[in-house]
Amino acid sequence: MIIVEPMLPGISEKIKGTMKVLKELNYDAEEVSAREFYDFMTGEIFSDDKTTLRDVLDSEYLMVHELVEISELKKTGRSIDRCAVVDSSKTAIYEAHLFAMEFEMGYALVKGDLAWLNKRIGHHKGVLFNDPNLPETLRPRALAIYNKFRKYEDPNPNLEST
Repeated sequence: MIIVEPMLPGISEKIKGTMKVLKELNYDAEEVSAREFYDFMTGEIFSDDKTTLRDVLDSEYLMVHELVEISELKKTGRSIDRCAVVDSSKTAIYEAHLFAMEFEMGYALVKGDLAWLNKRIGHHKGVLFNDPNLPETLRPRALAIYNKFRKYEDPNPNLEST
C-alpha cells in the first residue's frame, strides 16, 4: 500500500507552478487540489494509457495537459476522484482530453519545443487512428487538431531515441 499523504505537498507545489503558467496563457483553470490530482492520475481508466503520475509530475507539458483536462471536467460539474474517468461518459472524457491535447501542443509551439510537439503529434495520431474508445462523434474534432499541428510533424522521426 502506498502512503499518499507525504506526496501531496510536492504535488501541490507542481500544481501551483503550473497554474501560474495557465494564468499567463489566459486559461481560466478550475481549482484542483493535490488529492484530486493524485486520485485522477492514479484512478481507474478504460484505456491502456501507461503514463504514470511520476511522468506527469516530471513534465511541464503533461502537467499543463492534466490540469487543463481536469479543469475541463470540473467545468462540467464532474467531481474528481479515483473513478472520475470510468464514471463519466467516454464523450465527456475525450472532449476534455482533446481540449487539453490541443492546449498542450499549442503551449509547446509557443515555447518553440518542436521535439515535444512532434512527440505529442505522434501520440495524438495514435488516438485518432487507433484508439477504439474514441467516440466517432469526436473523430472530426481529433482530426482537426491533427491537421492544425501536422505541419510540425517530423517526416523522419528518430526511432532510436524512443
